[in-house]
Amino acid sequence: MASETKTLRVQQIGSPIRRRHDQRETLVGLGLNKIGRVSELPDTPSVQGMISKVHHLVRVLEREGE
Repeated sequence: MASETKTLRVQQIGSPIRRRHDQRETLVGLGLNKIGRVSELPDTPSVQGMISKVHHLVRVLEREGE
């Protein structure tokens, strides 16, 4: 069995202006810091938690490897 890792493509759709500092840091941790930027991340519980923390600022485009 191949260890195929699932990935998520996440796009930033909202601005971090007037948001709490920890939400800004979460966006940076996801590799996002400008509206429209897309980041490809592994589908892990920690990444899922980061996405849920800033769910109003990001959009999950597709789930690969399912």
